[in-house]
Amino acid sequence: MRVLGVDPGLTRCGLGVVDSPGGRQVRCVAVDVVRTPADASLERRLLALGAEVERWIALHRPDVVAIERVFSQHNVRTVMGTAQASGVVALLAARAGLPVAFHTPSEVKAAVTGEGRAGKEQVTTMVTRVLRLAEAPRPADAADALALAICHCWRAPMMDRMAEAKARADELAKIHKARVAAAAREVAGR
Repeated sequence: MRVLGVDPGLTRCGLGVVDSPGGRQVRCVAVDVVRTPADASLERRLLALGAEVERWIALHRPDVVAIERVFSQHNVRTVMGTAQASGVVALLAARAGLPVAFHTPSEVKAAVTGEGRAGKEQVTTMVTRVLRLAEAPRPADAADALALAICHCWRAPMMDRMAEAKARADELAKIHKARVAAAAREVAGR
């Protein structure tokens, strides 16, 4: 599985591609940070970000795009920019026919470090170790993008099994309901 991890942002948007043949094995394919000037208009910044994400999707051909789920921060302006960047990435992934998975920061931290409240430096250190990188990816947005991709590689099989189990349980519940309804009609008909 090849995952494009995206740490969305307007000023800095981390992009990281990770390959995983299965299990806990992961390999870094590419990592970078897209930067847009703070003095540019919002639409120009989103356009620049979108163009680079489209280029990465075409170049690296991921199987899925993993995006950090926007969470409430104290700075509403920052949250809005992050959400807008996230929306552009999700739209471009969907347009390319790719599934999109959203992971919360605490899910990513827990997957990579074992601690949902880990700091940025801990995440960077573990990403560097797990991917056996010669040096730590900088800035933190780059490490976060790789952490998102790693998180998805490790969580996706479990999430798929849970979805399959839920679908099977829903089907069994439907069959059970139909049998109960049929038995009730039979009893009422006597």
